[in-house]
Amino acid sequence: MSSESAESLLKTPGLAYAGLVLTPLFWAGNAVVARGTVESIPPLSMAFWRWVIALAILLPFGLPGIWRHRQIIRQRLGSMLALATFSVGAFNSLLYLAATSTTATNIALINATIPIFVALMSWLLLGDRTRPLQALGIALAVFGILTVVARGELAVLTGLQAQPGDLIMVAAVFSWGLFSVLLRRQAVPLPPLTFLTTQILLGALVILPFYLTDLLVFSGGFQLTGKTALPLLYFAVFPGILAYAFWNHGVHTVGPPRAAIFMYLTPVFASILAGIFLNESLGLFHVAGGLLILAGLLLATRAGRTAAPHKPG
Repeated sequence: MSSESAESLLKTPGLAYAGLVLTPLFWAGNAVVARGTVESIPPLSMAFWRWVIALAILLPFGLPGIWRHRQIIRQRLGSMLALATFSVGAFNSLLYLAATSTTATNIALINATIPIFVALMSWLLLGDRTRPLQALGIALAVFGILTVVARGELAVLTGLQAQPGDLIMVAAVFSWGLFSVLLRRQAVPLPPLTFLTTQILLGALVILPFYLTDLLVFSGGFQLTGKTALPLLYFAVFPGILAYAFWNHGVHTVGPPRAAIFMYLTPVFASILAGIFLNESLGLFHVAGGLLILAGLLLATRAGRTAAPHKPG
């Protein structure tokens, strides 16, 4: 196939839509596989080695760009380190930590509210104007989160009996919302592959001292076998590299508003996969909370109509 034919194929909407369907499937798989393997692989080991493997795959392609743009990276190192801390460093580490004490379905439902947290942080930190419908959407989605966290029982909230994993997952999406806002405020002029490779490198370095502390003091690490190697490879390749590439290609080809709609498939895929592989069942509070979150997302994203939120890679 000639380069012209390959470029033409990449621009076809059908290929972009296929990638946008696979992306939330990979994100859902991230939550399900994490929940299924967290007893075998400690969360911080999961996060650290996921990014080390992803870095090993990307580095041969990204290193020339890092060297070429080394002056920009050196000048903006503080900004890039902050961005890497909240995205690569914090987000997935918290997600995997959440998997120790909550379900994959809850993780995916709370994770789906990332656009809400981006809008909320943009309003608080950047002074973005919030329209009435967008404010209503944020309120509905937050109420949906509370429904999921409380498992449909008010006493859970009033008695502070929420599952720790749900609260940790809220902290994770808050971290990603903060990253997205900082990315707008401190945009770094780098090509996508160079930026991603640099972010993963810095993020892995941020996780390293926490991983070593956990390894030496708390968990003791894990035994590398086929059962533990395959999930780590999945984390690195599918929700990491491929989902990032498919998402950005989809946004570029069909536009941010249409691409953003596919994010709503993540909790759907997660509930199906969790039911098949983890025997998780949907409760009425999942349905009620999910509908509130979906309604809130639709209102907030339609009212905002700015750009598709940056998603975790």
